[in-house]
Amino acid sequence: MTQPGDRDDGQDAMSTGARQAQGPAARQAAMAELVLAEGSAAAAELAERFGVSLMTIHRDLDELERQGIVRKFRGGVTAQPSGVFESNVQYRLKTMRPQKAALAAHAVRHIEPGMAILLDDSTTALEMARRLGLGEITPLTVVTNFLEAINLLAGQRGIHLMALGGDYDPLHSSFLGVSCVEAVEQLRVDVGFLSTSGVHGGYAYHQEQHIVSVKRAMLDAAARSVLLVDHTKLRRVALHRVAPLSRFDLLLVDDGASPEALADLDEHKVRHEVCATDPKERASP
Repeated sequence: MTQPGDRDDGQDAMSTGARQAQGPAARQAAMAELVLAEGSAAAAELAERFGVSLMTIHRDLDELERQGIVRKFRGGVTAQPSGVFESNVQYRLKTMRPQKAALAAHAVRHIEPGMAILLDDSTTALEMARRLGLGEITPLTVVTNFLEAINLLAGQRGIHLMALGGDYDPLHSSFLGVSCVEAVEQLRVDVGFLSTSGVHGGYAYHQEQHIVSVKRAMLDAAARSVLLVDHTKLRRVALHRVAPLSRFDLLLVDDGASPEALADLDEHKVRHEVCATDPKERASP
């Protein structure tokens, strides 16, 4: 919690946006930056900060919602996910970073030189790409549809990078659609590393059908599949079922998982490993 006198990134984004936003486009961009930094905001507070009417703020928020950057709720707006809304990639890049780092550190132990692996467009898989970029596991073939991971691994010595094409989705910074699914179907990799938005009752869930179809194709293309989820995704559902958890050879979760959530995995006979989070990173803001 921010203490009096402290200043966090969200407040910096808010004050900067309020000073700089002159027209609707600039104001909406600053507003998006603010909400992505803080996670949510009240409409009345935004109106005060940006010096415009509540009606104008609602028009701005309608436009940001149309673009898929945020979702509105009564009296405000949020970038946080729901059962039918996945957060914008810029928001996901900021959240649960120590937990994702712990999952990635554990996951790379399942990779050996000479393998072909597949990374989906999750920010947890991106943490894996960062570690692979260190060049400690080579030679290696990496297949991905995530532009962030492609940019990170492009030109890395010892890594043969295969970028999956398709329709570019700026909200996820990834390539999706029929072309992507067809490209995945032509491949066979040793291990696929995937994440998802929710895990409950023996199933993996996600909010968006066009992403579900790509993840299912990735599951079919991998000889072994590993599901990476931070503890906030356990006992949560979303609109679409991706696959039964039995389709995954292993589920990795961080040590923030509750005993009840782990018991649910045991009940459904899901093989899982708990990954220790670095206490120093977990304590950092």
